[in-house]
Amino acid sequence: MRVAVLTSSRADFGIYLPLLNRLKEDPFFELEIIAFGTHLSKFHGYTLDQIKDSGFNSIHKITSLLTNDDEVSIATSFGLTVLKFADFWDQHSYDWVLCLGDRFEMAAAVQAGIPFGVRFAHIHGGETTLGAIDNIYRHQISLASQLHFPATDDFAKRIESLTGNAANIVTAGSLSIDELESMEIPSETDFREKYQIHGDFALLTFHPETVSPESNYENAREMLNALLQVAEKIQLVITMPNADTFGSVFRKVLLELNEKRLQQVKLIENFGKLNYFAAMQYCKFLLGNTSSGIIEAASFGKYVINVGSRQKGRAQSQNIINCPFESLKIQEAVQTVINRPTYSGENIYKKVGTADIIIKTLKNFK
Repeated sequence: MRVAVLTSSRADFGIYLPLLNRLKEDPFFELEIIAFGTHLSKFHGYTLDQIKDSGFNSIHKITSLLTNDDEVSIATSFGLTVLKFADFWDQHSYDWVLCLGDRFEMAAAVQAGIPFGVRFAHIHGGETTLGAIDNIYRHQISLASQLHFPATDDFAKRIESLTGNAANIVTAGSLSIDELESMEIPSETDFREKYQIHGDFALLTFHPETVSPESNYENAREMLNALLQVAEKIQLVITMPNADTFGSVFRKVLLELNEKRLQQVKLIENFGKLNYFAAMQYCKFLLGNTSSGIIEAASFGKYVINVGSRQKGRAQSQNIINCPFESLKIQEAVQTVINRPTYSGENIYKKVGTADIIIKTLKNFK
């Protein structure tokens, strides 16, 4: 069976990885990777090298991302991605093409495949993030897909409501935490030595709220004011924003923070999955508005301060503390969690054998 996997960023590649490794090892599948988006952007760390370093050799490369991140540039990148993939789908065919999540580049690649009858299998559909336009892109991808692998039964019901069809929806759990126990996460000593991180630290990731882009300037300033104070209490290890609308607004403010708190702030362009999981495992808590705080952190026993509305509507485990983009509220939330013990509750996104469920479904699908 010929299977292609669409990956547009460091984030989705890390989520795919347990499944990709299984597909690569199974002789039933002929696997090809289609890399595009920020994978090919030197501004975002050129993470195509991570795909190669992970042992995948059959890689198609499609460049379509503009450097700027204002509304016109994002819309232009979307259109350019559609054009590039129109040529690609005209020349390539597969039994299944796996797509994941909600990025605008992913939606563009999928939309281009509709006239060609490309059979898409969508992972992580049915979720809701009311603070990001990705919510619309995610549903676009679901509507264009013939097979669905949502993380929970509630998300499966939402896909059924969206598509008007209960068939071909298989609840699979979250791939990113599949086989977590067997992952070769670096030791704390190796991790700290590699990144020169000493003492207690918080792990931060902030992205813009793309539903209301005009609010990002104020949000970024409130974030800066809060982090200037939080950095006096604990070291901040910060992963940089993805290529979202107005992501550069947060990037600029984080660079300013780094200049003002050089000894207490460490900016990381891209950890890679295992080192990011190491950071999650050895940090005191998470702070920001990234989906990894919602989906993965509970499996590492970490509390998460989820800031703002970007993840609003997404189902949460009991480790999440929500707060607005207000400096004092963020500082208060940090004070609440900084000395809390390990979170010991469940992760609602965890399901045993996620990759196995997907592989078995692909093999048996008629």
